[in-house]
Amino acid sequence: MPINGPAPHATPRVRNTTPDVRPSAVVYCEGNFAGIDGKTANGLVRSSERYRIVAVIDSAHAGKDAGQVLDGADAGIPIVGSLAQVIQATGTIPQLFIFGLAPLSGLMSRSERAAVLEAVLAGLDIVSGLHEFLNDDPEISAAAQSRNVTLLDVRRPRPTKDLRMFDGAIDSVDCVRIAVLGTDGAIGKRTTATILTKSLNDAGIHAVMVGTGQTGLMQGAAYGVALDAIPAQFGVGELEGAVVKAWQGEHPAVIVIEGQGALSHPAYLSSTVVLRASRPHAVILQHAPARVMLSDYPTVAMPSAESERDLIEQFGKTRVIGITINHENMSDAEVSASQAEHAQTLGLPATDPLWREPRELVEMVTGAFPELLKPAHRVVA
Repeated sequence: MPINGPAPHATPRVRNTTPDVRPSAVVYCEGNFAGIDGKTANGLVRSSERYRIVAVIDSAHAGKDAGQVLDGADAGIPIVGSLAQVIQATGTIPQLFIFGLAPLSGLMSRSERAAVLEAVLAGLDIVSGLHEFLNDDPEISAAAQSRNVTLLDVRRPRPTKDLRMFDGAIDSVDCVRIAVLGTDGAIGKRTTATILTKSLNDAGIHAVMVGTGQTGLMQGAAYGVALDAIPAQFGVGELEGAVVKAWQGEHPAVIVIEGQGALSHPAYLSSTVVLRASRPHAVILQHAPARVMLSDYPTVAMPSAESERDLIEQFGKTRVIGITINHENMSDAEVSASQAEHAQTLGLPATDPLWREPRELVEMVTGAFPELLKPAHRVVA
């Protein structure tokens, strides 16, 4: 969820003194941190169960704290201008180099490829969420072998013979299923899904998130698939399988499914897959009120939250239970006004997941599903 300024009520993050055993990683995001194409880096700075992020590479913000640039609160993660400066800033050599850009093409530029190759030659394992698989690049692959470096292509699907077709097993998932969809791509669906899952658990309601994109999987989602890399024949079945696995593995009260793209978007089909595969009982709709045109398609106007809601409910045979606001190019007062407007025109609760209290997200869900407040759905401490 890119933003254009700090949270109005930002507070320093609480430091955890427990020894951190996660592998250390630097995130490469040259020229795009806190922007739309930097959404993978943005997400990893905000939340990462799998990796310990020690630095971000982006010369445009070098010398700053990544949390301050992103959300106006220190994250203890310095931004540096190059891989060499990571050692100077942190006093250590990270174990991994994460490619933190998420361009529309899913491909590297020449300079980005050079940065990856530099990291390989420096002996760092590489994590990439691109459509362009590093293991298939002869030069990078050969360099990795010579340096005993591991290349992890997060988006690479399983072999076709192992992919799953839809079989209706989703009907065996006996818990509340909520999909977080949006009115555009790169609008904050994953961020909202992550915050919602954590907030429900913090409130004592056992929730599990199913990721559908490379960033969520990098952050540590235990269940999910990189949906846009799955052949169309198998997309619904693969995501259905991930939701079923989450249910069978943990029997949560709520499964939160991260959305992709937008149902109305002319270039993306993945929202249809999310609706078909997970058959959500409800949808939370992410919207950027100040965004006029689609993020990667500047000649295509943004849909309204109302029109997207109607489309989702008609196509998915489900209901939208709330609006979550991406506050890019908005002030705190404008966010409040937008919340009030959506509440009045749509009759739905609205909140900003980053700038408002997490309880508002929880109340959005429990208001629609009051049975979640019963003891049978509570987590036993």
